[in-house]
Formats: sequence, structure tokens, C-alpha cells
Amino acid sequence: MYDGAKTQVRTVGGDAEHFLVIMGLHQGSALSPFLFALVMDALTHHIQGEVPWCMLFADDIVLIDETRSNINERLDIGGAPLSLRVISKRGSFKYLGSVIKGDVEIDEDVTYRIGVGWMKWRLASGVLCDKKVPPLLKGKFYRVVVRPAMLYGAECWAVKNSHTQKLKVEEIKMLKWMCGHTRMNKIRNEDIREKVGVDPIDDKMREARLRLFGHIQRRSLDAPVRRCERLDLVGTMIGRGRPKKYWEEVIRRDIARLQISEDMALDRKLWRSSIKVVG
Repeated sequence: MYDGAKTQVRTVGGDAEHFLVIMGLHQGSALSPFLFALVMDALTHHIQGEVPWCMLFADDIVLIDETRSNINERLDIGGAPLSLRVISKRGSFKYLGSVIKGDVEIDEDVTYRIGVGWMKWRLASGVLCDKKVPPLLKGKFYRVVVRPAMLYGAECWAVKNSHTQKLKVEEIKMLKWMCGHTRMNKIRNEDIREKVGVDPIDDKMREARLRLFGHIQRRSLDAPVRRCERLDLVGTMIGRGRPKKYWEEVIRRDIARLQISEDMALDRKLWRSSIKVVG
């Protein structure tokens, strides 16, 4: 990961002078992000490559390669001293609210999102735990404030059953607390959800995944997101044990569970109605 906060400008005579980019994007301006991206693109065009080996964000440029030496060579060719952040095979870092790990596991990201959800829940506990507030209104408030924080980026997760179960357990804790119940009351989870009008969290995750799947499939084959589907990694070694679960496998499982075809998955109305029937 390369942050564009530090770069250099070269004059016609060959002299180089470093300068700091201390002003970011102007919030609410439609022109400011475009101009900022245009400047970043011009400053880093020497080290850019094809997507997804090079991706340009609002104020960052991401260079991806098999080895660190290859990335250093690209930087030497470009001649732009950028601040460097390298993620190793077992390392991790947080970017744009998501935890990215080198071993492609999402355990840390799921745990982090659960913590963010509880933080939002505590901030809104004055409303969610108020006995004067109707349960359905609490559920609506929960769906708007807490659940989006927990499921941020979940549409890209190659989620396992253990991750889904972990999220369901934490959510039902919040809903029971909202209703003033505990496990000692022996009230079924379905009754709690019906009382506050909140659908199961695994259904909402499936809805988000299929929405992203439809968005990707409707793009042209030349779009960067479609190029990633056709990547063929050469020289990768398969380790011992069960292969890692990928996003495409989760999508196939969702389509099979809803008993719909891939073409039907592109129609949001069809799979939304299927989710309500199955869930």
C-alpha cells in the first residue's frame, strides 16, 4: 500500500524538490475529488500498471506484486519517493474500515465489525433500552444505526458457517437486551426477532452478496472488477488441508440454497422474495 502524501516534482532542468500534500478532499464538492484523482494519476503514471496489480483510490495508490523487490523496482523506475506499507503473507492492516489479511482469512475482520456494532449499540443504548420506546421502533432504529456498522464490507466476505453463527449470536444478544430479556426467560430467538421486526442477519448478508454479484455481472467484460475474475495466478502452491473458501463458492451456495439460476440472481426482486421464503 502506498500513500500519496509525499511525492516530488521534477523541473525541466532535472532538479527535484519534495513537497507534502497537506490538503485532502473537500467534502461535498463534486470537482475536488476529480481534480485530486487527476493529480494523483499524473504524479504516479510511471509506476502504474494494469488492474488489479495497480489500483488508484481517492488519495492512495495500491501496487500489488508477488515480491517486495519487484515493487521496489517499479518505484525506482517511477522516481517518486512514496511512503511504503507492505503487507506480508501473515500480516494484516486496516484500510477504509476493513481489515485486510495476507492469508485471506476474515476472522479478524468479523471480530472487528462485531466490536464496531457493539460500540454503535452502546452509543444508541439510550433509545434501544428505553422501556417507553415501542419494540418495533427500537428494531427500526437498530436496522438503521447498528446493523449497517456490523455488516460494513460483508458483501465481499468469503464467510464460513462459524462467522455467520458468531454474528447471529452477537445480534441476538443485542435484541434480547433491547427487549429486556435474558436467556433465563427462555424466549425463542424467532419470537424476539418478530417482536422487534428484525430479519436474521444471515439473510441480510446473503442479500448484500447477491446485490454485489448482480452489480458485477452486469458490468462489461473490460471492467476492472471483471478482469479480477479472469486472473490466473501462476506458481502458487496449494497447502495442506481443506482449500480456502472463496467468494465465488459462497455465491454458488447462496444460489443453490435459494434454488434459483445465475440469471435469476441478477433480478433483485426474485431472490429477495426467495430469501423471505427460505429464511
